[in-house]
Amino acid sequence: MFTRRMLVGSALSVLVLGSALALGRQKPAAPPAPLALEFPVVMQQNVTAGATPVGTKIKAKLTVATLVEGGVIPRNAVFSGEVTESVAKSASNPSRLAIRMDSAEWKNGSAPLKVYLTGWYYPIRMEEGQKVAYGPPDDSGSGKTWNGMGPYPDPNSPVSQPFPGHGADRGTDSGPTAPAAVTSDHRVMMKNVEPTRNQDGSIAITCARSNIKLDKQTTYVLASGELVPAK
Repeated sequence: MFTRRMLVGSALSVLVLGSALALGRQKPAAPPAPLALEFPVVMQQNVTAGATPVGTKIKAKLTVATLVEGGVIPRNAVFSGEVTESVAKSASNPSRLAIRMDSAEWKNGSAPLKVYLTGWYYPIRMEEGQKVAYGPPDDSGSGKTWNGMGPYPDPNSPVSQPFPGHGADRGTDSGPTAPAAVTSDHRVMMKNVEPTRNQDGSIAITCARSNIKLDKQTTYVLASGELVPAK
């Protein structure tokens, strides 16, 4: 009986030890990849693939304060870098453009970084603007302007009748709303543009339809790596 218990105990010990060794050989779960840093910026110059030479110095201004490693790069910080690829579209090859930014500077600080132009941008949308208020003519007789569109019409003139507010209440009436252009809260991919990751980790964007052009009014996205679609 004692011998049987010894054998059973030894077998259990071997099983437990084997299980522990097997667990020890299992690779630990890989940590999640860090999120790519992204910076919405407005270019300080126009850039065109194929026309803007490689090596051209580029500056862009940050449109939103961004948290980086516990610190904040403030709005209007200036990013500096250069064009690293610039190829015009041909019959057989797409247009190709790559921009790398190496630093950011602002009034009371600076920071080294390495971020790239991506294929993302923030589109402009039109929103209803404020009401245009009409007011009575001033005492000088020159006429008060409304919405920057010329003098307020003479209330005694027949041609002024289409304008609202003639009579005792004309100082409180409002005219039509003026649409306002605002930047969207959500980034989207440029049309017909595809981002590619080079072997050295840099990012380039390509377009098979036309030459890639960046202007000074659009908010483009710089990032340290590839970005996933915004939710």
